[in-house]
Amino acid sequence: MSLKNKKIFICGHKGMVGNSLLNYLKNKKFKNIIVKDKKKLDLTNYNQVNKFIKKNKPDFIINCAGKVGGILANSLDPLNFLLKNIEIQLNILKSCMENNIKYFINLGSSCIYPKYSLQPISEKYLLDGKLEKTNEGYALAKIVGLKACEYYNMKFNKFYFTLMPCNLYGPNDEFDSKKSHFLPALIKKFHKSKKNNLVEIWGSGKAKREVMFVDDLADAIHFFMNKIYKKDRKFLKFIKKNHFLNVGTGKDFSIKKYAQVVKNIINPKAKIKFNLKFPDGTPRKLLDIRNLNYLGWKHKTELKKGIELTYIWAKNKKEI
Repeated sequence: MSLKNKKIFICGHKGMVGNSLLNYLKNKKFKNIIVKDKKKLDLTNYNQVNKFIKKNKPDFIINCAGKVGGILANSLDPLNFLLKNIEIQLNILKSCMENNIKYFINLGSSCIYPKYSLQPISEKYLLDGKLEKTNEGYALAKIVGLKACEYYNMKFNKFYFTLMPCNLYGPNDEFDSKKSHFLPALIKKFHKSKKNNLVEIWGSGKAKREVMFVDDLADAIHFFMNKIYKKDRKFLKFIKKNHFLNVGTGKDFSIKKYAQVVKNIINPKAKIKFNLKFPDGTPRKLLDIRNLNYLGWKHKTELKKGIELTYIWAKNKKEI
């Protein structure tokens, strides 16, 4: 049977990553994609999750669900970010075991790594130092999910693994000023700056970040689903030993540089003011993607193109 005929359950299909993956797989002519609105399936409720998975028996479960937000949202309510994300991941994993689901792909975040990690950040640097305080709750939850996958693999010989993407952006991103990450915040600010040609940016602009267009992550997920389904020896050997994998572009730029790129696309006349009263957060986050390249995957969407596509989507959907 072709992979396109396998049952694929996408958790969190209305979020940025889940929606991108759903559209990607539809375009690839996948026949049996399973989704369920969170109003009808509460992933923080184990009984609901287990009943749903038992009934549908998917071949693959891809966890794109989670409570996400930027520095401000994480700082204001770390407990909620911790508990909800732990519950979602562990409920799905326990149900996978209960119903003998063989393949589970979990999505993490590069914020799991220490704040002052060596650069670029290798997978082996996990738990080598203190986390960034502003998103500690979310990061701890994602570490729990990653480690749970690892322990299930070790104990029950499963293929549950985590992809650890860098910062993502694209259609269906969060543009609410209190919840958004830096790139959608920049897009919104420069769009609104057309009224007065002034943009205020939090921090010094010196912090460096790596970003990737969300459709590239969907492509990576599909790539590794194929690797699992075809029982690619190199990949299966890697996952058995490592259990998680960085996914990124291998390039990072300063916030100031990103602001300049967004400015040139949206409002070249805008003037930029950096507000030093706000923190920069982690000084740098660049993922080491040597293992990713070794396994054969590379991103496709360059920064300018990705921002243009995101801006068009945001305008059409009246998100900004």
